[in-house]
Amino acid sequence: MPTVPAARLMDGTALARRTVEETAARAAEITRRTGTAPCLATVLVGEDPASVTYVRMKRARCEKAGIRSRHMELPAATSTEELVATLTGLSQDSEVNGILLQHPVGPHIDERAAFEAIAPEKDVDGVTMTSFAAMSFGLPGFESCTPGGIMRLLDAYDVNPSGKRAVVVGRSAILGKPAGMLLLARDATVTYCHSRTTGLSEIVAEADILVAAVGRPRFIRGEDIKPGAVVIDAGYNPGNVGDVDFDTAAERASLITPVPGGVGPMTIAVLLAQTVDAAERQLGL
Repeated sequence: MPTVPAARLMDGTALARRTVEETAARAAEITRRTGTAPCLATVLVGEDPASVTYVRMKRARCEKAGIRSRHMELPAATSTEELVATLTGLSQDSEVNGILLQHPVGPHIDERAAFEAIAPEKDVDGVTMTSFAAMSFGLPGFESCTPGGIMRLLDAYDVNPSGKRAVVVGRSAILGKPAGMLLLARDATVTYCHSRTTGLSEIVAEADILVAAVGRPRFIRGEDIKPGAVVIDAGYNPGNVGDVDFDTAAERASLITPVPGGVGPMTIAVLLAQTVDAAERQLGL
């Protein structure tokens, strides 16, 4: 079997920095022309430490990018009806350009009903069925932020999916499924796998582009990676461990994302960029 040199790292931190700089320039132009900065509303249910930290980080990035942040904290006991009412109100608020519902929201809440309460034109996190349909049919809309970040990473490193065999390991509604749709839209031949797929190793071994998004630490073994493949690790597990066994995979891949510093920074960068996109569309700029 042919061998390849050790993989090059796909630096998501550097690309995210450039993306945010471009976004900040666009936000500043909107502020100059209208007198008001774009606004992202964040909604947090409960006090999950990871979610609290993540929302705080997003709000800080908003400030650096010249985007106003409106934050709403709801108690953990919030009902589906109450959350839907909050999101509906934000959807109807002309001063809000984008809405982010931090998830998960708790097992007692119908998360899909909550997502669908977000107006499609303000769904800058790409979580509604309307956004998924737009991604699937190549229509204007908002991409799920992590898959959107993955596509920007591929573009930055001159990886053209056209004609390539892409394997997505994971089927979540906001990561695995839309990642496959975006790759398919770029003419990749896409196979979806998950934790119950039989013969997973053999399928992974055929991937020119591998997206790991299954949520299990080191679930993908390095020896199963096709020599020269591009490996996108969208997993994040305790201890800064991804879904791919990085050390062994890096010996066979041509390009690989680190964890942290790969896909993660791009998720927030795309969220900010799409918030400014939303503001431009709503203002007719």
